Amino acid sequence: MSEKKSASSYEDKQDHILDWQTPPLEWFDNIYSGQNFAIDFTIPEFTAVCPKTGLPDFGIILIQYIPGSRCLELKSLKEYILAFRDKGIFHENVVNKIFTDIAKQISPKYLKVVGDYNPRGGIKTVVTREENFK
Repeated sequence: MSEKKSASSYEDKQDHILDWQTPPLEWFDNIYSGQNFAIDFTIPEFTAVCPKTGLPDFGIILIQYIPGSRCLELKSLKEYILAFRDKGIFHENVVNKIFTDIAKQISPKYLKVVGDYNPRGGIKTVVTREENFK
């Protein structure tokens, strides 16, 4: 007996995210690169758009990292995060996009990104990605 794969109404709605050019994340030299210390950012008013309904999604983005030779510059992070405001993007892809872009730009020793979203349709979503690099 073969199972039919049902078509998803979400197909092709996120293919562009991997190539999406967001505002650049800037950095500065970590003059304490020989020390292990954590930097935490909380973005309590994160918004993006549901790619299915076009309605806004609200949540909190938490970023924690242990810098290597570079630290993330705060003003550029704010501009970067604002780019998501009108973007149709799934919760999972928000977290992975932020994680990938930060890791690529500053090469941290450790990075964790959490998307803690307000309930939608009676379901609360929390997406976490973390990795030790060194």
